Amino acid sequence: MTPLLTRRRLLPVLGAVPRLASAYGKETALLFGGDVMLCRYIGQVARQKQGPAWPLRGIAEVMSAADIAFVNLESVFSDKGKPVDQGMVFKAEPEMIAALKAAGVDVVCTANNHARDRGGYGVESTLQWLSANGIAGVGSGASAALAHDGVVLVRNGVRFGFLAYAQDQANGNWPDIDERICLMDAARMKQDVAAMKSRAEVIAVSMHAGAGYSNRVHVLQTRFAHAAIDAGAQVVVGHHPHVIQPWERYGAGVIFYSLGKPCVRSV
Repeated sequence: MTPLLTRRRLLPVLGAVPRLASAYGKETALLFGGDVMLCRYIGQVARQKQGPAWPLRGIAEVMSAADIAFVNLESVFSDKGKPVDQGMVFKAEPEMIAALKAAGVDVVCTANNHARDRGGYGVESTLQWLSANGIAGVGSGASAALAHDGVVLVRNGVRFGFLAYAQDQANGNWPDIDERICLMDAARMKQDVAAMKSRAEVIAVSMHAGAGYSNRVHVLQTRFAHAAIDAGAQVVVGHHPHVIQPWERYGAGVIFYSLGKPCVRSV
């Protein structure tokens, strides 16, 4: 496993996180994290040694200090079937949501290539477990309309809107499209951003895209991210490559092309 990501090593990253002043003059700190997968080896260690809150415990203090903390949820929650200890079809045990709660995560992206790893039940149960634990899921919904509505969180008198999209939702396992999971269609995203403007002063768009383990930004990421900022988003946050990619200031916004994945202590 990767060594613990310390507070000191996080500081350069946190310097790029947007801090937005409210109408009352108080700043709001937003913290964006990358891919969080809560099964396989992580699940084994949690079950056998450390407990379900363990995976993000080492960075919980930093994450909890933000007014809004966001990550991409790479594994669905399901209470059906045996724990997943290997393979590329993921399933996190419901109790593993304790890791997100311990880190003070407020909103997670549920639009990614593993969103359908447990079929329709996994899509639904994930949203239900998140809601029951006070965590917002964005990018999927009980219906296509609800998925594209996104979510709005209020902090310091400012409404923050979140939308999320996946380059792929099938993971090579499904020949069809589940319309309850938002795909990276720039035209539809622009409509969603336009609708969100009436509900939020600040808009963040999440994109699960790019080439795995490549630190080079793909043109599809750039085009989608630029289109989101041009449409009125202030922040675009990317994940899926599992490594850190460049970030840039573009127009009136900031783009993080890939935030990698949180690190945990070796055991």
